[in-house]
Amino acid sequence: MRIGVPKEIKNHEYRVGLVPSSVSELVARGHQVLVQRGAGAGIGLNDSDYQAAGAHLADDAAQIWTDAEMVVKVKEPQATERRLLHEGQLLFTYLHLAPDPEQTRDLLAGGATCIAYETVTSPSGGLPLLTPMSEVAGRLAPQVGAHCLEKAQGGRGVLLGGVPGVAPAEVLILGGGVAGSHAAAIALGMGADVTVIDRSPEVLRRLYQQFGTRLRTQHSTRDAIAQAVARAELVIGAVLVPGAAAPRLVTREMLGTMKPGTVMVDIAIDQGGCFETSRPTTHAEPTFVVDGIVHYCVANMPGAVARTSTFALNNATLPFVLALADRGWRRALQDDVHLRAGLNVHAGQLTCRPVAEAQGLEWVSADGLFG
Repeated sequence: MRIGVPKEIKNHEYRVGLVPSSVSELVARGHQVLVQRGAGAGIGLNDSDYQAAGAHLADDAAQIWTDAEMVVKVKEPQATERRLLHEGQLLFTYLHLAPDPEQTRDLLAGGATCIAYETVTSPSGGLPLLTPMSEVAGRLAPQVGAHCLEKAQGGRGVLLGGVPGVAPAEVLILGGGVAGSHAAAIALGMGADVTVIDRSPEVLRRLYQQFGTRLRTQHSTRDAIAQAVARAELVIGAVLVPGAAAPRLVTREMLGTMKPGTVMVDIAIDQGGCFETSRPTTHAEPTFVVDGIVHYCVANMPGAVARTSTFALNNATLPFVLALADRGWRRALQDDVHLRAGLNVHAGQLTCRPVAEAQGLEWVSADGLFG
């Protein structure tokens, strides 16, 4: 199979779809890999590293999109990239379609087969290709939140861990899944006073077993969230409904009860955000203020630590890339129900129910097509 790796063009996105060691694995199995020049430069991977692994270099992205049977990326294709997709081509990347009707329309019109990292499942019920980036985003959230709490950044001027004689900041984490639990670990390590709210008793029990009484846990209700955000100085939104738009848990009205300069970090922004006042931002302009509350809503948070993120992501994606290349995507989808769950778009048809429900579109089951 001819596999293409274009350079990412989203704002301040330095991750890359395949690292040289992944290229080497594909080449050893007889596949051809075409990598755009400079694709890995942002994380210290030189063109010569890719050539040594057996890749061919392309001078521009157009060559990648024209020649490749499968395109492996990190972020969703931008508008200029979507125009280059063509019928019969396979796209393997993060898509996050539920809050993005424009991208959905373009992918349906393009006729390509699009598999989204974030909806591939595992036998245990997890999301193995979303997990590494959720881990990174969760660990980043207290770090960026602490920075935004500095007075010069518009925050309350509060040190997350406090000092002897001065109380630490109160951190509220909405959602105790992968991102939320990693955020809790870092916030506790920084000395903050941390509460996690989740609707699942099993999640709350797991958090108690993991952190003990250092971490406060609370069952999720509207009243519980409203009371907790009024106390907090840093709110981290880490809720996830796989493939679907994130629920809006913090309303505009609640902002009026919060302390001026409180910071809200919305990890769920890729799926539309879990704060009513959220809108996507970039690493170039990461924050905005609504009613005195600082919002950090960067839609590619893990790109801030692009080298760590790229290698973590490749560790997870490589087995699936190999399966798609070795068997061909049709056979790979037939053989693996968990990879098949990642199929979002095929030949002008939407195959992901949560996306269809979020946008009021018709859909067909991937199981019916390839099961």
